Amino acid sequence: METFEYEIKSGKRFEFGKNWKSFLATLNDEKIRNVEISLCDMLKIDNLKGKNFLDIGSGSGIFSLAARRLGGSVHSFDYDTVSVECTKELRSKYFSNDNNWIVERGSILDKDYLKSLSKFYVVYAWGVLHHTGNMWKSLENVVNLVEKNGFLFIAIYNDQGTKSKFWLKTKKLYCSGSVGKFFVCNIFIPYFFSRAIIRSIVRKKNIFAEHRKKRGMSVFHDWIDWLGGLPYEVAKVQEIVDYYESKGFELKNMKTTNNLGNNEFVFRKRT
Repeated sequence: METFEYEIKSGKRFEFGKNWKSFLATLNDEKIRNVEISLCDMLKIDNLKGKNFLDIGSGSGIFSLAARRLGGSVHSFDYDTVSVECTKELRSKYFSNDNNWIVERGSILDKDYLKSLSKFYVVYAWGVLHHTGNMWKSLENVVNLVEKNGFLFIAIYNDQGTKSKFWLKTKKLYCSGSVGKFFVCNIFIPYFFSRAIIRSIVRKKNIFAEHRKKRGMSVFHDWIDWLGGLPYEVAKVQEIVDYYESKGFELKNMKTTNNLGNNEFVFRKRT
């Protein structure tokens, strides 16, 4: 079995954790509050008091932090070792010595690890399962982690056919080494920036500020995540809906895109 370190060195995996570590340097109270609002809006809740929350692929740890601030008991795990460090850093800063927030390294593809987990009221995996290298197995593995009447909140890259295949090639080039990374960044970052400026002017809205309000995230760090994000898989909206309905879930909320971003889904487990 290939190790995490080998996957990075061989260009098969993007260093998500390093990107999140850089993002944490920009973190402030406004971003944290925006994350809390985005969680409550999609789940249609006011708080998580008395509930437990599983953050699969915790990344920077900001959504785990938001769930804890909303009163939930939080369990965070990530495959990326630096992401685990990031989440631990946030826990140490905001909830030091807190027994209601567990942070550890784990994989949604590790059956033995998953057996050690309980069931959760909210299972959260935003933009994670399509980066595991086996998306459909990951989608399957989350099913038994959700308690009856609990929520599954996921976001999966939208299948755009030929466009998605183009971006897969771009991501492979980015992760191929320093030359590939330099080439991809110097082509696409100026393009993304120029497009954002034009959209801001046309819409008379600050696209960068709007992005922060959506999920408390940084536009630049999301761009880097997009350009380098390997492994990379995609799915059509109806494929995801049909799959989870067949597993005893009911779709409660959804936000879709006609472009290359994520489709967001909130399901509730009936059985």
